[in-house]
Amino acid sequence: MSGEVAIRRFPTLTVSTPRVHVRPLRAVDANPVSAIFADKQTQRWLPFQRELGQIDGEAWCTEMAQERRDSGNGDHYGVIRREDDRLVGCLWTKRTDWAGRVTEVSYAIAPEARGFGMAAEAVDALAVALILEHGFQRLELRVAPGNTASRRVAEKAGFTYEGLLRNAGYVHSGRVDLEVWSLVAADLH
Repeated sequence: MSGEVAIRRFPTLTVSTPRVHVRPLRAVDANPVSAIFADKQTQRWLPFQRELGQIDGEAWCTEMAQERRDSGNGDHYGVIRREDDRLVGCLWTKRTDWAGRVTEVSYAIAPEARGFGMAAEAVDALAVALILEHGFQRLELRVAPGNTASRRVAEKAGFTYEGLLRNAGYVHSGRVDLEVWSLVAADLH
């Protein structure tokens, strides 16, 4: 019909590396997801306003993930450590532009899994799958200045720093500038 826009459904995907397995979140993941989002360090950098309260892990893994998927806006993924099959992180895609084949990736890692390169490994695996298998042309990461751990993830995952978006986001403490990092299809060839 003329004038209607088709909604693209975000691709269902599962990717693995030697150390991690990235897959869509399920209801059984609710408790570890709640624990990750409740962590003080994670909360410091979450791009969610404090007034919204604590993230409900069950809702994040089920209806919120389904809504994001069905709208075509993105998806929610679990990062599973392969050595013990434990969920140690979350990835989510958002702000998907289907015409431009662009999406934004965000992540949060459990305290006991930080510092081992699992976030960068998971982000890299997801990025490669989205570009090579699903035709995305550009992936973005947005990092609040001062979040050096997240900046290291971007660098290790092969993203390129592009610049600063002034007053473009928020964290629990309020409005912040955001660094923009990108990975484009040409970077993989």
